Amino acid sequence: MLRLAVSSVLMIKPQIQQRAMSSLVCSKALIDGKWVSASSGETFEVKNPANNRVVGSVPNMNAKDAQLAIDAAKKAFYSNEWAGLTAKQRSQLLKNWYHLIEKNTQEIAEIMTAESGKPINESKGEVAYGNSFMEWFAEETRRIYGEIVPSPIQNREIIVMKQPLGVAALITPWNFPLAMITRKAGAALASGCTVVIKPAEDTPLTALAVAKLAQDAGIPDGVVNVVTTKEAAPIGDLFCKSPDIHGISFTGSTEVGKILFRQSADGVKKVSLELGGNAPFIVFDSANLEKAVDGAMASKFRNCGQTCVSANRFFVQEGVYDKFVAGLKQRVESLKIGHGDCADTQIGPLINTMQFNKVSGFVEDARSRNCKIVTGGKPLKDLGDLFYAPTIVTDVAKDAKIYTEEVFGPIVTIIKFKTEEEALKIANESRRGLAGYFFSEDVQQIFRVAKRLEVGMVGVNEGIISAAEAPFGGVKESGIGREGSHHGIDEYTEVKYICLGNLKYY
Repeated sequence: MLRLAVSSVLMIKPQIQQRAMSSLVCSKALIDGKWVSASSGETFEVKNPANNRVVGSVPNMNAKDAQLAIDAAKKAFYSNEWAGLTAKQRSQLLKNWYHLIEKNTQEIAEIMTAESGKPINESKGEVAYGNSFMEWFAEETRRIYGEIVPSPIQNREIIVMKQPLGVAALITPWNFPLAMITRKAGAALASGCTVVIKPAEDTPLTALAVAKLAQDAGIPDGVVNVVTTKEAAPIGDLFCKSPDIHGISFTGSTEVGKILFRQSADGVKKVSLELGGNAPFIVFDSANLEKAVDGAMASKFRNCGQTCVSANRFFVQEGVYDKFVAGLKQRVESLKIGHGDCADTQIGPLINTMQFNKVSGFVEDARSRNCKIVTGGKPLKDLGDLFYAPTIVTDVAKDAKIYTEEVFGPIVTIIKFKTEEEALKIANESRRGLAGYFFSEDVQQIFRVAKRLEVGMVGVNEGIISAAEAPFGGVKESGIGREGSHHGIDEYTEVKYICLGNLKYY
């Protein structure tokens, strides 16, 4: 949960400190156990969004390079260098990976902060959170069970087993550059699959650092491959159409997810999609307002609001509306905003210019529609080009962009409602259905609303809901499949039925 200051908004200047280059900062991609350049020789720079400084460069790979990674993963899979290991052996290697990530938390967090801009304490938190998936799936490796089903015929036995898909392509986003890899790769490798990872162009260094630790952990060559690129579309197209890719897992925008889904249709490929959200956050009259404000801060402002499960549309019942807005305003104005390498920073920059323009455009659109800017609503150019003040907007028009679209930034939009039915109606109007939150002390209302919210995950009196043990995923246009929990294994396995006939027992 965000730790808040007691003063008004504080803007923290960057620490002028030169750190030694981390041994985990890699400038090449990983294919078949080798650190390689792009076949074209092209590279691209990775920049810190807080100050636009270059923090590294990586290969700008194309579809030809990606095919080499697919070939390596295919070879590793069919040679049984991974799937052929016992579950216990795979489990031990994943545990080795887990322990190395844990040991290198500080270095990984510094890399993550440098390329994503998120505060260093958040980066450390992400390493711990992301690594919890590696630990979980290392344990789940030994619990991928089959079934013996009673047969309707006397001399037959029905056996059901789970087998790995084969090669899985993992396409991961910039907002959680470690956790989205471990959540996918942990499940895929536990199942016996091999993987080709394409990290986001904004944050490839974290992915490469984690891949280096996979090598150090003893994961065989070709089992984990990482392709870095600025040309995502051709590589995504290859993943979808290649007969050697048996499953695709993608976390990102709904628009891109739909493209990948269509492209995968001809091959009837197994697809897992964790797409955009438009999470409602409902505060009922019966709510504990202190808990509700705490939950709002935790859900909304983590990673500068750039999370798929971030609360997006706040609906507050009229009896507590004024108190909630006042309480939230006080807390928002006490946030410490600054560069990620400062220990006290709670809010960093937006990831890139496109995201900054989107967020500032939403606020200007709201102004043009006479919405009320309670606090914030402006760039913080003294800190850097991509900093935007945490903002609260009320009296929101229903045709405003911040009402209809996912913000993915530090903007709270608050709408007053009268009845539970009204709140549920407007909350469920969205075609997105990833997460939803509500605060109530009425037990009957809790069960009613939790069942009726059209989302895949519900936080009741809680703003942070994700955990390795729980299934993560959405409904409607927010995705297909689940990640984390024992359900996460299902995305990387096929169910095989074996009928043993003409048996003689006597």
